[in-house]
Amino acid sequence: MGVYFRRYWQLYALLVLPLSYFIIFKYGPIYGIQIAFKDFNLFQGINGSEWIGFEAFKEVFAMRDFYLTLRNTLMLNFLDLIVSFPAPLILAIMLYELKTAWFKKLSQTILYIPHFISWVIIGGIVYQVFGTQSGMINNILSSFGVDAIPFLTDKNDWLITYLLVGVWQSAGWGTIIYLAALTGINKELFEAAGIDGAGRLKRIWHITLPGLKPTIIVLLIINLGHMISIGFERPYVIGNLAVREYSDVLSTFVYRIGIQSGQYTLATVIGLFQAVVGLVFVLGSNYVSKKLTDESIL
Repeated sequence: MGVYFRRYWQLYALLVLPLSYFIIFKYGPIYGIQIAFKDFNLFQGINGSEWIGFEAFKEVFAMRDFYLTLRNTLMLNFLDLIVSFPAPLILAIMLYELKTAWFKKLSQTILYIPHFISWVIIGGIVYQVFGTQSGMINNILSSFGVDAIPFLTDKNDWLITYLLVGVWQSAGWGTIIYLAALTGINKELFEAAGIDGAGRLKRIWHITLPGLKPTIIVLLIINLGHMISIGFERPYVIGNLAVREYSDVLSTFVYRIGIQSGQYTLATVIGLFQAVVGLVFVLGSNYVSKKLTDESIL
């Protein structure tokens, strides 16, 4: 081991920065988990605050809003998994099948752009396009005598808008991983299938999709691990009081009780709950995947 280390010390040196990042910003904050078990006082600090055991957990689990936001988080993530997860895969296959190089590059660039737009800007675009009173779509509909559609004020219409905006923002960027995996598939397989008379759809079904199977499984496991957690920006920016029954999620709930109300202990309890349940989801989905398909990431 020592000989190997001395011979390839440059490779180990390259790991110093990423390891430092994870130790400082990923493992370091774990120290703050104890806030969930203390009556945290901002002026006394973590060590000076009084231990209260699981009292904060009992208080959180007794809140009606906690279960409402938990339901919404699971619902939005599950629907996102159904709608948004296949979108990058389909787009990547379509891009891979394109033969005109310049059009392929142009399409990729156009599809990548939404990923780099801030959710604050996307929220402004959404209200300009889908607003009930002044939105572009409803203005066009009203010019034809059609009643306005409450995209952002009716909870069911808002849900559809939320999902479609998510697909638009993330699908293009998600194709990168699939396109990289597609380059690893032996092109001779496609040529042999073409000689045997297989059409494009059959080549996709019997060669492309099986070749992408390990990548699909890994990404699915990662997505399942995030089922209990959800980004703050998207539901907060697109949501409003009219659709709070669906738009209020755990991240916005933590923001309200942690930042706005200053109840840091309760906010930490919810964060810890999300982390533990997320870990269970990852381990469970990885175990099931390994049993069913012999593919695993752990």
